[in-house]
Amino acid sequence: MRILIVEDDRALASGLKRSLASLGYAVDHEADAADAVGLATREAYNLVVLDLGLPNGSGYDVLRAIRRAGLKTPVMILTARDHVSEKVKALDLGADDYVNKPFALAEFEARVRALVRRGFGVSDALIEFGPLQFDTVQHVARLEGTPLDLRRRELAVLHLLLVQAGKLVPKARLISEVFGLDDAVGPNALELYIARLRKKLGAGGLRIRTVRGLGYMLEKD
Repeated sequence: MRILIVEDDRALASGLKRSLASLGYAVDHEADAADAVGLATREAYNLVVLDLGLPNGSGYDVLRAIRRAGLKTPVMILTARDHVSEKVKALDLGADDYVNKPFALAEFEARVRALVRRGFGVSDALIEFGPLQFDTVQHVARLEGTPLDLRRRELAVLHLLLVQAGKLVPKARLISEVFGLDDAVGPNALELYIARLRKKLGAGGLRIRTVRGLGYMLEKD
């Protein structure tokens, strides 16, 4: 899953980035409103975390641009502005959540998980497909009840395949949502994670099918 943080407080942004990265998210950061508009409308994100007070514009400008571009990306406003009129304005412009600073990190992370699930049309924190279970809160995948030993990016790839189980997930989408802008991505990086997942899923009654030239699909045998 890939998240964009738009925040001019670099210390706060750095802390949030570390926290979300530890949970398996690929995270990009932008501090400037005008640059954030370009990034949010050009790249594929599962969530945008957006401050309102920014250089070269405002969070409202970024939010308007996202919605005018026809994007349904979930947007969480994260701001010190706590007046009701600010909340109403943001929600009416298309924000999905509004969180006031200061905030509890655990609550922030829970709201992130909820918004990412909503973006995929998934309401339950536990995703199941045949013998496979994925706990989006604990970030643990289980096959027939046994936890799988998966690295952060393996979990991210599996999560994307699982929420689209039985459907083709384009290779370009997997790459764009699993890797951040700062990640060094080799030409065969995705194939390496797919190969590892196939090995770890083993004979569990599931397979990751390659659709040559297009992408991958998680299926039941």
